[in-house]
Amino acid sequence: MDITNFLIMKQELLLTLITLFILVSEIFVSDKRRIIPIAIVLFGIHTLFGFLYNSYGSIFGGMYQNSELVNLMKNILNLGVFIVLLQSSTWLLKEENENKISEFFILTFSTLIGMNFMISSGDFLMFYLGLELATIPMAALVAYNTYDKKSSESGLKLIMSAAFSSAVMLFGISLIYGQFGTLYFSELLSADMTSPLLILAFLMFISGLSFKISLVPFHFWTADVYEGAPTNVTSYLSVISKGAAVFIFNILLFTVFRNIVDVWSDVLYVLAILTMTIGNLFAIRQTNIKRFLAFSSVAQAGFILLGLLGTNELGMATVIYFILIYIFSNLAAFGVVSSIENNSGKLNIEDYNGLYHTNPNMSLLMMLSLFSLAGIPPLAGFFGKFFLFTAAAQNGYYWLIFIAVINATISLYYYLIVVKAMFINKNDSPIEKISNNWYMKTSYIICLIGLIVIGFYSDIFEYINQISIGI
Repeated sequence: MDITNFLIMKQELLLTLITLFILVSEIFVSDKRRIIPIAIVLFGIHTLFGFLYNSYGSIFGGMYQNSELVNLMKNILNLGVFIVLLQSSTWLLKEENENKISEFFILTFSTLIGMNFMISSGDFLMFYLGLELATIPMAALVAYNTYDKKSSESGLKLIMSAAFSSAVMLFGISLIYGQFGTLYFSELLSADMTSPLLILAFLMFISGLSFKISLVPFHFWTADVYEGAPTNVTSYLSVISKGAAVFIFNILLFTVFRNIVDVWSDVLYVLAILTMTIGNLFAIRQTNIKRFLAFSSVAQAGFILLGLLGTNELGMATVIYFILIYIFSNLAAFGVVSSIENNSGKLNIEDYNGLYHTNPNMSLLMMLSLFSLAGIPPLAGFFGKFFLFTAAAQNGYYWLIFIAVINATISLYYYLIVVKAMFINKNDSPIEKISNNWYMKTSYIICLIGLIVIGFYSDIFEYINQISIGI
């Protein structure tokens, strides 16, 4: 094995080096606040290099694979993480966080390394190792606020739920191995998985992975963990963690489990209806903005399943395209929530009454992000949902699309509740004018560009669709 083969793992190796550099910087940098720009700049360079000098192929006997499509998925996650890091700067500068700034970056990059290995996995062993490498540091991030009981409680809930879901998934994988004597995806492509035992194995596998994506009825941890975790960690959970799980789910359905498409299409059909409907109905009831966005993310996961039901290259492309748009939409909303919480400590929707009068720019960005999540044209979210509906329509799921349209209307209603609070509701003492640092402003600009440009720049979708062919 030539050393140049390791360039196939370029992203993971670079992330590991950055993580080690931050770990060493903890020793030599006296002012811990200086680690923030160091980490952000280094990760910005890593994000840029993700688009350059790429090598494709497989190593470790096919356990690790990299392709143009897989590399794109990693680049999408890198872009999302870069925005999260920019938005986290104000929160990390708080007095209670000054002594553990490097820990935040080390844990964040560790989870991302795990997600990258998971996406690049060529067999179930590498997939599981990547999954656990991503999950365990994530629980530590959720419990990052050691002075806050809610944060510690959320970390415990996440690790316990993740352990149970991983056990269920691992048992399903063991049934597949027991039947075929292999864990390699390439060797399972032509395997006959139509026996009842293997269908049970698939159902256990999909149950475990559904936990990571917050599909109903595997979503019960979501609202509590999102509320208790630090807001910037919540945004990471809702976008990066979910996006990575959707990517590998996408790959496995269209490769390993393609022979039982009739089985998993029926399962996803039911899960899509339950996830969209229950996520929307519970979102209407929320008064806490983080729990509100948590159930919104549950509902969005239901819409993602429409793309998976496309069962072809177009379906795969629409899911990746939607995740790209979802990153900008959700992180724009969480960026505003994070800024308001850091400066005022307010997290209830009624606290946003009259926000437009004191913070017009943030209010407009929040409105655009919510409208994009609702799928209102001409924002990027409209094009994302349109392509998801198109993928499902190709296979004749017209009743499902009808239910999805109803749910999209419901989601617009509860998104308008927040918009109404910011622009219409009166407040004698609205949130005072917030002055954001340039890190946060940069993240806002990136999100705004993404919300407006991606939908109109059709070359992006055409590129994703092109590299999805033949997966």
